[in-house]
Amino acid sequence: MRELAMTKVAAVCAAATLAAVMGTASAAPAAAPSTAQAVTQPSVVPVLVDCFWESQVRPADFILACGDGNSRLTALRWSHWHAGSAVAVGLNAVNDCRPYCAAGRFHSYPVVVRLDDPQPWKKQPQLQRYTRMTLTFPDDRPERLARTVTYPLWD
Repeated sequence: MRELAMTKVAAVCAAATLAAVMGTASAAPAAAPSTAQAVTQPSVVPVLVDCFWESQVRPADFILACGDGNSRLTALRWSHWHAGSAVAVGLNAVNDCRPYCAAGRFHSYPVVVRLDDPQPWKKQPQLQRYTRMTLTFPDDRPERLARTVTYPLWD
């Protein structure tokens, strides 16, 4: 009998402790305004928006040709990723599409990648996203491309 009473007391104490903890957690709306403020302020470090509308920071790979995947950046090593720009070295793997793209071969070219011109992202205005990518080919490059090519990035 005494054992049953002790079990009930322990259960009541545990329930009271849980209620106190939950009450404290739910009574903490003071954290909400700071979260709301953080949402409206732009991020310090911009993101790179990929083909799937996901934000990326320092990605190792990045698809340039979203429609068919016939041009992509691989083996990216970022030397910096700052508020104004980001720079990486890597490879640009490009399909030669000979005799047609499905039967073509990929060729990789060393490339320097520079991201810049950050602007608010329409999908998540609290995030800055890079809007321009410049590729510089120090050696060989894909046919019909200049040594330096600049692309606008999607929003």
